[in-house]
Amino acid sequence: HMCMMMRGVEKQNSLMKTSAMLGTFRNEQKTRDEFLSLLQMKR
Repeated sequence: HMCMMMRGVEKQNSLMKTSAMLGTFRNEQKTRDEFLSLLQMKR
């Protein structure tokens, strides 16, 4: 991936994760925090 090379990632088979928050999740910190905490509980 060119975007990884530009950031200087040199390790072979590196993983990259991309995320985006839209709507209420982007605008409301409390809602975003609640959602992300629920994701953490699944692990």
